Amino acid sequence: MLNGAANEVSQYVPQPGGFGDHTHAGPHADTLFGPPRLRPPSVRRRPRRVAMLSVHTSPLHQPGTGDAGGMNVYVVELARRLAAADVEVEIFTRAASAALPPVVDLAPGVLVRHLDAGPYEGLAKEDLPAHLCAFTHGLMRAWADRRPGHYDLLHSHYWLSGHVGRLAAARWDVPLVHTMHTMAKVKNASLAVGDRPEPATRVTGEAQIVEAADRLIANTGNEAAELIRHYDADPAQVTVVHPGVNLDRFRPDASGVEAGRTAARMRLGLPPDALVLLFAGRIQPLKAPDVLLLAVARLLEERPQLRERLVVPVVGGPSGSGLTEPESLQKLAARLGISDVVLFRPPVGQARLADWYRAASVLVMPSYSESFGLVALEAQACGTPVIAAEVGGLPVAVRNEVSGVLVPGHHPADYARALGRFADDPALSARMGEAAARHAVSFGWDTAASATVDVYTAAIHQRPRPRPLFDAAGDPHAHPHTDPHGGASGRGAGHAHAR
Repeated sequence: MLNGAANEVSQYVPQPGGFGDHTHAGPHADTLFGPPRLRPPSVRRRPRRVAMLSVHTSPLHQPGTGDAGGMNVYVVELARRLAAADVEVEIFTRAASAALPPVVDLAPGVLVRHLDAGPYEGLAKEDLPAHLCAFTHGLMRAWADRRPGHYDLLHSHYWLSGHVGRLAAARWDVPLVHTMHTMAKVKNASLAVGDRPEPATRVTGEAQIVEAADRLIANTGNEAAELIRHYDADPAQVTVVHPGVNLDRFRPDASGVEAGRTAARMRLGLPPDALVLLFAGRIQPLKAPDVLLLAVARLLEERPQLRERLVVPVVGGPSGSGLTEPESLQKLAARLGISDVVLFRPPVGQARLADWYRAASVLVMPSYSESFGLVALEAQACGTPVIAAEVGGLPVAVRNEVSGVLVPGHHPADYARALGRFADDPALSARMGEAAARHAVSFGWDTAASATVDVYTAAIHQRPRPRPLFDAAGDPHAHPHTDPHGGASGRGAGHAHAR
């Protein structure tokens, strides 16, 4: 997701009786999760300081490139709002450059600590499991300099961080809260053509994390149901907290949606009367930018007169399996004969990204999998409707036929039809855009942070007895070691498979 990608989408507080997005969480969602919102009594002590783990990507990285995306924005925004609520946050991440200082003040009450683990440059995410021991060692050294009880809780993000987190939490005797962000089994069930499946090591690792965590935070009711269905998570340990959107950064122009669109196009050098179909995010098969280009080619086939006023900006950089062929999208545009209407632009900062959102007639997200879809919320907050795949958290982020259009599946013809509606009705973009801005206002990071603090507080006060680092036989519950075949070895791996 582009720099904005990670920007936010409103936290959802479930109402008594079930999850607000229960229609996307499966037929038994209301009965699976028990009490929807944890509201600990005021006598319970809130956390004072939280250690947050983001091993594979730094919150300081530019979203939209490499492995930096929505999770980066999530971690940054959540940490800032927690600090504003008097919960100090220290974020531990892997140092990806020798030039990085050991500690960076990200915001008042938020520190980013860089730990050495593996080579600085050229280390792919797939190679990181082999360096988790080094990262864990660095984390333990940092902890050793602290007084006992310095951290009240550990919150890990993504499975690599979760592996380190479960060991550190046991050693520090503090609760572990984990947010998956994405899950291997879910991604593997909806792979794009040519995309690589997630390895068995990750599947095993995620199962171990689910078993070890005191609390699991899911972005949507659908994600919570997937944790229970695929990983046998305890429903009582899963809480839904929607991410938020930075409503100070992503908002319509003060002059209004329509006037703001014209002004943004002037700043970006786009024609004022163009039909602008925007893709913003990391360029990789999972995000399916190729589906947009194929749909555009079909649209022009059916309506050649549109070519004169059609502009298709693709804002972002290659990531993941997209790095193997970084120019594949440009080559596809050339083969389809639409290079003249497609603009490829590198990732941009949030202020510039907000202008791209405002300038667009519609944002297109044909992703094969999205745990939430922060880019969709950012665009809507700027007054731009969204055409999105009906997958993952996107049905929560986008109100179908109100703030945008949800498309079942990934057939380019279906997306071409949805795009054609905006070509046929020039007023549709403004009409849905106004509704989109109203929809996005309900998603704020302050609410998300408040709900997260409730999860933290419940984890602290409901934590069972400390888990031993070693079992009766003396074997450490360490992270699975990657073998040459992509599997896992060690007692922890066997235990996870036996579940």
